Amino acid sequence: MAELPELEILRREADKDLSNRKIKTIDITVAGAIKKAGPKKQLLERVEGMKITGVSRVGESLVLKLDSGDALLVVLGNTGRMVRAQTKDAVPKGLVATLPFTQHGGLRIIDPAKHSQLLVVAQDDVAATAALGGFDLADEPVSWTAFGERLLRRTEKIKTIMMDSAFLVGIGPIYSDEVLFECGLRADRTPQTLTPQEIRRLYRAIVEIVHEAMKHGGTTVGPDGWTNLSGGTGGYGQFLAVHGREGLMTPRARGPVVKAKFGSGVTYYCEATQM
Repeated sequence: MAELPELEILRREADKDLSNRKIKTIDITVAGAIKKAGPKKQLLERVEGMKITGVSRVGESLVLKLDSGDALLVVLGNTGRMVRAQTKDAVPKGLVATLPFTQHGGLRIIDPAKHSQLLVVAQDDVAATAALGGFDLADEPVSWTAFGERLLRRTEKIKTIMMDSAFLVGIGPIYSDEVLFECGLRADRTPQTLTPQEIRRLYRAIVEIVHEAMKHGGTTVGPDGWTNLSGGTGGYGQFLAVHGREGLMTPRARGPVVKAKFGSGVTYYCEATQM
């Protein structure tokens, strides 16, 4: 799953590699990928022959800016990947869409679960279409006081709040587990039970882990996990303390990692050190 560090890595790589590439056409393999974009013919008319002038990110949407004044938004699903490819490369399982360029291969959107989406809008409408409203820690600095003030307006469990894109952009099951372990808090705590010191620890852990994960190229979990634009895997997986490590000793050597049901998913934590 691409969480905030992975999305920002993709954005930086794509801006460097895709800028000034001219889109020859767009081949949609999964019809549902453009259900929000209107008829396929309309999508083709607005994308074919257009040059990519840059790649930005608004929330969890990757924004390919076109020289026509439009923008192609790519929203990756939980199993979605965006990779560069050559025409001769084998067609991968789960191919959603292909954007061949007039030169030097093309771009593929791959998603075995078929949840990734493509949408074309005017560049002036991107913010209104894609914005999620939450703090984007890879985009701009956020003070711990602003973080704490917004946190204390919420009443849900901490992990639920962290994974809500209206509060934090791009924090999912991997980094929420790692953050909660780092700051020593249980996933089922609520903001009203936290001391100011605990709120500050939570804030600091989120900022540090997001930026450390970006520094190490993101996290790839499992054989079908996230890859960067060139198909490479992330290097942060070796630093994961609890996520996916059920039964193994935590880095603090105070006890094994426990896996427990949390909402519709699971959470990994250390019973001995998370309070």
